[in-house]
Amino acid sequence: MTELIRETRDGDVVTLHFNDPEHLNAMTRDMGEAFRDRIGGLARDESLRALVLTGEGRAFSAGGDLDMLQRQADRGAADPGKAWREIRDEMSTFYRLFLSIRDLPCPTIAAVNGHAIGAGFCVALGCDFRYVASQAKLGLNFTRIGVHPGMGATWSLPRLVGPALAAELLYTSRMLDGEEAGRMGLANRVLPGTEILESAQGAASEIAANAPLAVRAVKRALRRTESASIEDQLQFEACEQARNFESADAHEGIAAVREKRAPRFTGR
Repeated sequence: MTELIRETRDGDVVTLHFNDPEHLNAMTRDMGEAFRDRIGGLARDESLRALVLTGEGRAFSAGGDLDMLQRQADRGAADPGKAWREIRDEMSTFYRLFLSIRDLPCPTIAAVNGHAIGAGFCVALGCDFRYVASQAKLGLNFTRIGVHPGMGATWSLPRLVGPALAAELLYTSRMLDGEEAGRMGLANRVLPGTEILESAQGAASEIAANAPLAVRAVKRALRRTESASIEDQLQFEACEQARNFESADAHEGIAAVREKRAPRFTGR
């Protein structure tokens, strides 16, 4: 049986690969459960300092599996007004399988090596930032296939590009290429597809070279700004800095600056 999620590791950096290239890494429940289980294990790995997510083959992910979508449409049409609660609960659970990547305490980078459509694009939006292949086609095509956006699309997109541009993309379901995604701020870097994974892994290695306690605290701080006031955030930052000043990494980082050398962080 094909391993739907493939993992590779280089020191403190893990790369996860959607691994169903024959089907353009379409998102099935089996893949989602494998992904959730893999993320759950990594979330408990204190040695992990950064994660890269990419796709095998020519796509990052073509989105939700069409057969699954057809089954839900058939169920809804066969029992309108009654089946929707079961469908709602199943879809909500399905979202969380893939959006479990948001639960990782370390930074995450989407290496969008090829097309990322619908729910596949949403998973990339759930990462902390994105490197995108210039030729990749990206789109949230939900309304084009007759369904409301899912997988956090209406939450993530406005926070990245603003409400007006998010509305345009979600209403029209139009496709973007990597270059336009970069101009919008959806991609941190836009590169040839052959360079995407290596560049994302390079960025992950840069992150991994920094103090892991401080980096994880920054991730918690950035996450809570989604609902925090500036005063609340200032207090949070002061608390996290106070904790970091108790760590050996803080002493090591300051000593490295004084001694003009690279720091050797241990996560303690």
